[in-house]
Amino acid sequence: MPKIERFEDIQAWQKARELVQAIYAATKQAPFSKDFGLRDQIRRAGVSIMLNIAEGFARRTDREFAQFLVQAHGSAAEIQAALYVALDQGYITQEQFRNLYEQAGAISKMLLTFTQYLLKPSASDAPQTLRTLKTLQTLKTSSRGGQE
Repeated sequence: MPKIERFEDIQAWQKARELVQAIYAATKQAPFSKDFGLRDQIRRAGVSIMLNIAEGFARRTDREFAQFLVQAHGSAAEIQAALYVALDQGYITQEQFRNLYEQAGAISKMLLTFTQYLLKPSASDAPQTLRTLKTLQTLKTSSRGGQE
């Protein structure tokens, strides 16, 4: 996996940005633009994917990052559900539905894969944990003047 130095380097974030652009384009058109509740909800869900990836990236641990990716995954599902409403109301065409639904689905898969990667225990975790425990023991012993 290439080194990620900024949240903008994350492919799922880049794809989410493209999805948000497509959602805004689709929701600008009447009659979708007049359904303020659905329009705003689907837009917020798209933006939520981007924001959760960025906020998770800024967190201190992989576990925290993974929690934000799970939230972003939920927002992708929210978009997919909202697309059914938009289709059923005649706000978007079948082709628009398919394109947006597939984009959200692809992002969702990326997020799940990335989450699994972050939560996967690595062989290097065990030695690190042992070193941390030894360091804590050393600190504990030295803080007590060498007595247990």
